Amino acid sequence: MAELKATVKGKFLESEPMSKHTSYGIGGPAWAYITPKDKHDLGNLLRFATESDIPVYFVGSGSNLLVADEGIDGIVITLGKSFTHLDISNNHVYAETGVMLGRMVKECIKRNLSGLESMIGVPGTLGGALIMNAGAFGGEISNYLQKVEVMTLTGDLKNYSVDEIDFSYRHSSFNEDEIIISADFEMQETTSAVIQEKRSLASQGRKKNQPLRFRSAGSVFKNPKPDLAAGYLIDQAGLKGTRSGDAEISEKHANFFINHGSATANDIATLIRIARKEVKEKFDIILELEIKTLGFDKDVFTP
Repeated sequence: MAELKATVKGKFLESEPMSKHTSYGIGGPAWAYITPKDKHDLGNLLRFATESDIPVYFVGSGSNLLVADEGIDGIVITLGKSFTHLDISNNHVYAETGVMLGRMVKECIKRNLSGLESMIGVPGTLGGALIMNAGAFGGEISNYLQKVEVMTLTGDLKNYSVDEIDFSYRHSSFNEDEIIISADFEMQETTSAVIQEKRSLASQGRKKNQPLRFRSAGSVFKNPKPDLAAGYLIDQAGLKGTRSGDAEISEKHANFFINHGSATANDIATLIRIARKEVKEKFDIILELEIKTLGFDKDVFTP
């Protein structure tokens, strides 16, 4: 730990509760929670971790993350609050991946650049959005992507064009052993009226259908098909309002599992198992997780 601290120039937190860094407000301690100062600091940190055989986990703002109550035995790295440079020139957007997606969306809207306005209100950093190919109301973050810069676990920088990355629904082919540093986009110029209409529809839909007053991690499961929503299946299985401890399958949107205040990761995991079991029995469909999980045994979410 002393050697690691001496290596890092950015913010270093030891035995840091992950509950402070997830939208769920859930999660045990990380052995080390680090916000690198810059690329040089990040490279040194990754090389040290690799040479010392210390596990490394990359997280954004924790908006779609469930961390085990036991915590994480390793280094958690976030680029939020340090890798936050955003530059927009004409219809070209350059952003470091610690930039909050909401900030990027708003800045594009100000300049009448279309493509991201349907994601107004979507939480999280750009990095997390790219990894899960975040989308809402028909749009996906990958639609206007041109290239990305990543860093490997040995501290080397690499660039990928969008053609070298496979994107699909809530999925990308980014290497888990590489952390995305920045991304370039080419947006579409349009009129303010067109953008505001799309923005308004997305905002109204989110307020109407999602339990925004409670802590959650957004959609728990991926939709099995474009025309078959996971929330519909969970609802039809009669599970809205089902509780485990202080966690509940939302009455407003069955694919949102909410924390009423003191829910544990085990409570959420219990609801995940229940939903998977009931949907499998009723519809013969196995729901696939959309939220990211850290610190769990691999079979904990299996009914």
